[in-house]
Amino acid sequence: MITDRRRAAAFLAIGCMLAASCLSIAADSKQHERDPYALLFGTLYGPDDRPAYGVKIKIRRADQKKAKWELVSNHQGEFAQRVPAGKADYIITADVKGNPKPELTVHVDNDERKDFVLRVKSSDKAAISK
Repeated sequence: MITDRRRAAAFLAIGCMLAASCLSIAADSKQHERDPYALLFGTLYGPDDRPAYGVKIKIRRADQKKAKWELVSNHQGEFAQRVPAGKADYIITADVKGNPKPELTVHVDNDERKDFVLRVKSSDKAAISK
């Protein structure tokens, strides 16, 4: 038979373990905030040369098939994503309804900022400029 004292001690032990694990997770996330990173900053323009708002942007490494990050462009058509520093190629794709999907490959060497522009054309091809 479990007494009230043992039950209270068990709950206290479980509570302490949960608190310790939460603190370690919080400390680990703070550590990653200081890791070096590169910044991909893009602007998306629609077929009418106006900023495209609310368009889903997908970013993936060139050596991977599935997108790792999904963003949405803001009212100025802008979006930004931190990626790990180091040499890598990233493929940025905009999911524009009714038009061809513009796609751009951006190369990152180290912890740097890369600015680029995606322009959607209403014809058969999407033009992309850096």
